Amino acid sequence: MEKKQMRRILIASLVGSSIEWFDYFLYGTVAALVFNQLFFVNEDPTIGLLLSYASFALAFFIRPFGGVIFSHIGDRIGRKKTLVLTLSIMGIATFGMGLLPTYQAVGIWAPILLITLRLVQGLGIGGEWGGALLLAVEYAPAEKRGLFGAIPQMGVTIGMLLGTIALSIMTLLPESAFMTWGWRLPFIFSALLVFFGLWIRKGIDETPSFKKVKESGDVPKLPIVETLKNYWREVIIAVGAKVVETAPFYIFSTFVVSYATTNLGFSRTATLTAVMIATIITTILIPIMGMLSDKIGRKKLFIGGTIGMALFAFPYFWLLQQQSVLLLIIATVIGLGIIWAPITAVLGTMFSEIFDARIRYTGITLGYQIGAALAGGTAPLVATALLNRFNNSYVPVAIYIIFASVLSLAAIWAVKERSNQKLDETHNSSAM
Repeated sequence: MEKKQMRRILIASLVGSSIEWFDYFLYGTVAALVFNQLFFVNEDPTIGLLLSYASFALAFFIRPFGGVIFSHIGDRIGRKKTLVLTLSIMGIATFGMGLLPTYQAVGIWAPILLITLRLVQGLGIGGEWGGALLLAVEYAPAEKRGLFGAIPQMGVTIGMLLGTIALSIMTLLPESAFMTWGWRLPFIFSALLVFFGLWIRKGIDETPSFKKVKESGDVPKLPIVETLKNYWREVIIAVGAKVVETAPFYIFSTFVVSYATTNLGFSRTATLTAVMIATIITTILIPIMGMLSDKIGRKKLFIGGTIGMALFAFPYFWLLQQQSVLLLIIATVIGLGIIWAPITAVLGTMFSEIFDARIRYTGITLGYQIGAALAGGTAPLVATALLNRFNNSYVPVAIYIIFASVLSLAAIWAVKERSNQKLDETHNSSAM
């Protein structure tokens, strides 16, 4: 394949993923700063924040359903068509959020409309990740599969970076202006990014793996049934492995925004700046870790990052407790940047290598989205509830991070290393 076409494929997987996650993280951050005051109004600020985080978590539980719907389309009709659908759905929902009336204007309809659009967002992202990943991985040469699989993972941090930059600029506005209209602008202007994403995906062909399945005439009628029947072990492994990639991530990126500002007295700008710096470093490290996995294997990097995550749980909160902006930045860079990068860089590629091409979209999506639902969207909610229950002690939250790490280590331990094999020769009926 020509280098020009390969670059377009990688850009298409990266850009779409970045836009999806820009929309998604925008909600997560605004949930901590705005929605608890304008949509989930309650006399007790903690209850308002919990309700706001609950709306953030809701979409994670709808994501597996979106994953089932769109991975079915992806395994039967094709990766490309599915990606156009998911991007369009996500973009419409995010744009709509920027136009919603507040609780003060329409009462209970405000949170109902917000939650409805949030669920639509969840459906879109449920199918987007798997398609973006396979667009890169299924085109990749065997010796560069780790690098190619890491590229769409960069979309997570790039999207988050774009969202953080947009909101950081908006928070420079006077408080009244930010709370009235400033927070809305990033949601509304996300429509421009969606149009760009749809344009860049135009002209991309179907992946070689899907073409082979289609030419063989062996396209499954119900990919979800075949996946759960023959690949249930791989799905469980993927769910378990996803836990350490998602729970600590939302602690370091979303929960910290409210925790550092409300409990420790940091300014919103300082906290968002710390997250932004860490995100830039993570974005640089992800492709490097992907390349490294092509040399030493995915499993070693994943295990190393997971052990590092468990060991850093208590030091992370200790650094935050010092109430120093510099130490806040250092803690966030170590957790979100250095330790998390190798885990997320290899996750998608490792998932792809344990599923057959016929049901690969469904298999990786189920594992990823169920794991995200169980540990990702609930992480800020669980962490806030633990703080509230244990008199603002960070110890239970640190133990929660350690538990997530141990669970993922147990899930991934028996997986075989397949980084040096051709993608469509790596599968069998068991990952063990």
